[in-house]
Amino acid sequence: MHADGRHGHDEAGGVGAGTGRVTLRFFKAPETLEPLTMTTIDGRTITPDDLRGKVTLVNFWATWCPPCRAEIPDLVALQEKYPGELQIIGVSEDEGALDAVKAFIAEHGINYPVVMATPEIEAAFAGVTALPTSFVLDGDLRIVQKHLGLLDPVVTELEARALAGLPVDAAVEYVDPAQPVGLENAAQAKEIPGVDLTTLSPGQRADALQALNSEGCVCGCGLTVARCRVEDPACPVSLPLARQIVDEIVATR
Repeated sequence: MHADGRHGHDEAGGVGAGTGRVTLRFFKAPETLEPLTMTTIDGRTITPDDLRGKVTLVNFWATWCPPCRAEIPDLVALQEKYPGELQIIGVSEDEGALDAVKAFIAEHGINYPVVMATPEIEAAFAGVTALPTSFVLDGDLRIVQKHLGLLDPVVTELEARALAGLPVDAAVEYVDPAQPVGLENAAQAKEIPGVDLTTLSPGQRADALQALNSEGCVCGCGLTVARCRVEDPACPVSLPLARQIVDEIVATR
């Protein structure tokens, strides 16, 4: 594992840099994206016709999520390098006022459109239980890959090049979609088994998720509280600890 949480080998997407020749993995029978219109945070509309013929990377993220923030410079660089072949779309899972998201976009020089998560978007891209989660679409709007956690920038660029018909030094395999095991690649859980976050205010929920995804469990697993809950929901230690963390945040925020 790299220092920032990236793995040299991404089971979902391919073999990353440093492990020999890259192998890209795309789904054998990709599903086509359902008709979907998205409105960007600055009021522009994105339709399927705007995306058809390009490779599209749909990146679910939030300003409170450290690995989301860590991969944004790679996404900005990728969008700048392939403006004609690739369209990145950020889907913000932030809640509350838009000003904080707009300020974040400006501060980090995000050069691709950002939309706020809606029920329609979440239905079209199902199974986003942790952040960041990224979906890769080909020019026919078929979902050909899904990545949980930090993207490997080498694999991501090669996927874009391969799907755009540009030359790549990589092998390609076609695989069945695989269910992720736990919170791979530094992913941050946005749902905590056994803990109801729906009654919290947006600010409290963001603070709670930050704390749950960063504070260590004391059961001896060596994981964060959130990861222990996700990977071992029966753990008798992490559940009361998670609820205590949430209760303290509610009491003080």
